[in-house]
Amino acid sequence: MALGFRFQDFVPEESGEKGFDTLFKLFMQLVTITSGDVGEALQWLNELDKQYGLTDNDYGMGDFIEDLKKKGYIDENPQEPGAFNITAKSEQNIRKSALEEIFGKLKKGNSGNHATPHSGQGDEAGTDMRSYEFGDTLEQIQMTESLRNAQLNHGLSGDFMLTEGDLEVRDTEHKTQTSTVLMIDISHSMILYGEDRITPAKKVAMALAELVKQKYPKDFLDVIVFGNDAWEIKVKDLPYLQVGPYHTNTVAGLELAMDLLRKRKTANKQIFMITDGKPTCLKEPTGYYKNSFGLDRKVVNKTLNLAAAARRLKIPITTFMIAQDPYLREFVEEFTEVNQGKAYYSGLKGLGHLVFEDYKKNRRKSL
Repeated sequence: MALGFRFQDFVPEESGEKGFDTLFKLFMQLVTITSGDVGEALQWLNELDKQYGLTDNDYGMGDFIEDLKKKGYIDENPQEPGAFNITAKSEQNIRKSALEEIFGKLKKGNSGNHATPHSGQGDEAGTDMRSYEFGDTLEQIQMTESLRNAQLNHGLSGDFMLTEGDLEVRDTEHKTQTSTVLMIDISHSMILYGEDRITPAKKVAMALAELVKQKYPKDFLDVIVFGNDAWEIKVKDLPYLQVGPYHTNTVAGLELAMDLLRKRKTANKQIFMITDGKPTCLKEPTGYYKNSFGLDRKVVNKTLNLAAAARRLKIPITTFMIAQDPYLREFVEEFTEVNQGKAYYSGLKGLGHLVFEDYKKNRRKSL
């Protein structure tokens, strides 16, 4: 029986549901940009509606707001009549949207673990193929690849045969838990010169958090932010994250990250740091030491000392530098060399992909 395609007349979706879905995707983006301010997000959405005609007489913006309430995405603010807050359902949806936008749609895994650099008789198939060796199991033999090799190696002789030399196996990988601290720079420069750098950083953090929850549930992910000081935030607080009038106290961020990782009993530990600038601030007993002009050796030396301390604790630091200034690159290269970690000089567009790939590799080289 031949297989093919069967066509029929296109029947559009119900206008109300279609209208909600279109508006909802935009609303999720806007509420992330406005750091969870529902009122501001709806005002922007109204402006977009005026410009692009997102609604019609059958489904208007008022209908959309009512649907947001009915579906449990927003609720009224008890302290401010007429104002709305996003709900926990919206927070989770924002994380899922960020994951799909940045990493693509990923299927949930069962084991929730990461691959070590060691291959062998592990519990999950790897991606690397190799020739058969004595002791490999039958389950590891890849028949399609092995038969192809036999055809290429012996097919011309007319007598088909499958020999040991034709066999290919797929390596399996041992698994381990990983503890990661994600550091996000919230200094003023993250919105300087009209460029919004904090929103992509938030999206990456939310996507990474959702990735860990879905694919690696046994892993630990802590998120901290750093400006003049550093503090830990919950994953649910990420949509509300804002930049402040802060300098960049990288030392405080690293100290907090290392303290959090010391408490984790996992073998593999790592720090991801998303920043767009140089360290410019230290906290001292008498107050804050600040210098935004160039690279202050006092600040830099303390930062490098912590990079070395993390290396001694076998905690690699991956720096995602959202800047291209030559003197900043020089600092990051020195910082990375001291820690024996890794550095990326990324634009905002490719940031999520880099974070995902590095997390997926589980710092194989450094661990």
